[in-house]
Amino acid sequence: MSDNPFFEPSTLVFELPPFAAIREEHHLPAFDRGMADQLAEIAAITSDPEPPSFDNTVVALERSGALLRRVRLVFDNRNSSDTTPGLQALDAELSPRLAAHQDTILLDPALFARFEALHRVRAELGLDAESLRLLERHHTRFVRAGVRLPAEGQLRLREINGRLASAQAAFRQNVFTDTRARAVVVERAEELAGLSADAVAAAAVNGRALGRDGSYVLSLKNFTNQSELAELTDRELRARLLAASVDRAVESNGPLAIELAGLRAERAELLGYPSHAAYVVADETAGTVGAVEELFARLIPPAVANAQEEGRKLAEFAERADGVTDFAAHDWLYYSERVRQAEYSLDAAELRPYFELERVLHDGVFFAAGLAYGLTFTERADLTGYHPDARVFEVFEADGSSLGLFLGDFHARESKGGGAWMNELVQQSELLGQRPVVVNNLNIAHPAAGEPALLTWDEVRTLFHEFGHALHGLFSAVRYPLFSGTEVPRDFVEFPSQVNEMWMTRPEVLANYAKHHLTGEPLPAELVERMAAAERFGQGFRTVEYLAAALLDWAWHTVPAGEQIEDAREFEAAVLAKAGLGDPLVPPRYRSTYFSHVFSNDYSAGYYAYIWSEVLDADTVRWFGTNGRSVRESGEVFRAELLSRGGSVDALDCFRAVVGRDPEIAPLLSRRGLDG
Repeated sequence: MSDNPFFEPSTLVFELPPFAAIREEHHLPAFDRGMADQLAEIAAITSDPEPPSFDNTVVALERSGALLRRVRLVFDNRNSSDTTPGLQALDAELSPRLAAHQDTILLDPALFARFEALHRVRAELGLDAESLRLLERHHTRFVRAGVRLPAEGQLRLREINGRLASAQAAFRQNVFTDTRARAVVVERAEELAGLSADAVAAAAVNGRALGRDGSYVLSLKNFTNQSELAELTDRELRARLLAASVDRAVESNGPLAIELAGLRAERAELLGYPSHAAYVVADETAGTVGAVEELFARLIPPAVANAQEEGRKLAEFAERADGVTDFAAHDWLYYSERVRQAEYSLDAAELRPYFELERVLHDGVFFAAGLAYGLTFTERADLTGYHPDARVFEVFEADGSSLGLFLGDFHARESKGGGAWMNELVQQSELLGQRPVVVNNLNIAHPAAGEPALLTWDEVRTLFHEFGHALHGLFSAVRYPLFSGTEVPRDFVEFPSQVNEMWMTRPEVLANYAKHHLTGEPLPAELVERMAAAERFGQGFRTVEYLAAALLDWAWHTVPAGEQIEDAREFEAAVLAKAGLGDPLVPPRYRSTYFSHVFSNDYSAGYYAYIWSEVLDADTVRWFGTNGRSVRESGEVFRAELLSRGGSVDALDCFRAVVGRDPEIAPLLSRRGLDG
């Protein structure tokens, strides 16, 4: 394929991938050549007759793999946001091959010998701080990959890594397939009573898109408690919807979860760690298993107490209002909304008309980025995304210079995975002369033709959250690709995105975007006050469902090598019961068989990161409000000292450079209602 668009760097602005020219069949040849090219580049490094130097070894490794990086960034995003059976088959084929390719590099004794020689004399090389950190991080990567293991251990490690890659791809595809298969089909609009008119229309649009014209289809989101549970008045339909959600991929992914956890434990033992969690956390900001478990111990008891009190209140309300004597999990969100209406005069459906997607995006998300960082955004209709829904925006600095590109792909579709995420399509690097191109994916239902997309409050939060990741990528100002953008510890990467959520409720930002889509009237001030009060109600539930998922991840990955788990659901139930998180009224945000974060992506033994990062987030939000600087001045400090640094500086040192001290947990406890 001499005309393969991956074979040469894109000539488009900021090397935006030429999506109009990319076809499915281009991926495999590009992967094949990309891996071969990089191995040839590695061979050139190891055969260099000159003694190892920073340039001919460390920088040369950073420059290697350009073609592989180009195709992999595009493929990974496409396979999650607009997949096909062909792409899924390619994912299954390539995953073990890419794992083997990585092992070939990181277990190369000749390559490591050059890094080892440089690492021994690193203090004498006269390197600047970023270059010194690059050498140290690469050396750590080799060691953690197992380069010091004897040959027999390395052989088993390669086998484990290959099987892990295949099993993770299978888990991912099982979740994708079963999530779609379990979409709930409703034949009559009357059964959807309680949903807003636009939500009912969206369900009809979804039905047509899925070949069920005349029916209404509620597709499942990736998490357990589906958002429609808060509004549907039909109790039987609520039960059916929740059951469809919690039973996903039980038969197919239960055995895979057991296998994945076992292989990870065996690999950790090979590398000298008592568990996979110990292996992972040793290279994170938490540092130790004990630090994570101490956080769990501090948060779980008060969160459970809060949730139990909320549950008691909801059950009493349900019995008093509707004669419900068997209050169940599928009732929780529905009666939470009823209590909010009764006690705070707040109806979720009353809010949606004020949160129209385009206004929230331009007058909320982009507006806040302008306030804090001076950014402006121009949509580029002349640039093509990977799907018609993927819109391209050029991002400009306060002085008018161009920063990079942002792609927004906001709507759900059958070919897209559930949830919301950020990907990089081009990683910023001064060494490679590349500027950032980033994408946000969400799963907002398509509205009926000619109608606006109206968001829930949670969807507004998600839009701000994911854009925080986008800013982390856009503001990257590092020399080396290894440190670009969000290439930071996993228990730190959620921190900037969580901080960005604060803008959704800042008075000057909320007043700018929260306007009725028909009348333009602003969200009434008294409704804002009621929203703030209602937000505090339900913190127990939200904290417990998250902690239950985080603890499940942790439990799977603290099992030592050789300990056999017989049944995934039985293991899950025992873990939750032991921790006091087994209340059937509050199921985990993700159950094991559709917990893609940890069984098919890179959050294994790392889902605790959200609450760990929230400690930093809550403390930073307090800093923004109390440091005596203007919003713009504070934004520049946050950008310069943290968002721009990527992984080039120790993560907690970045936090200290902003706030001026170590993080404190008190703001998080107050936010979550856990401070007594």
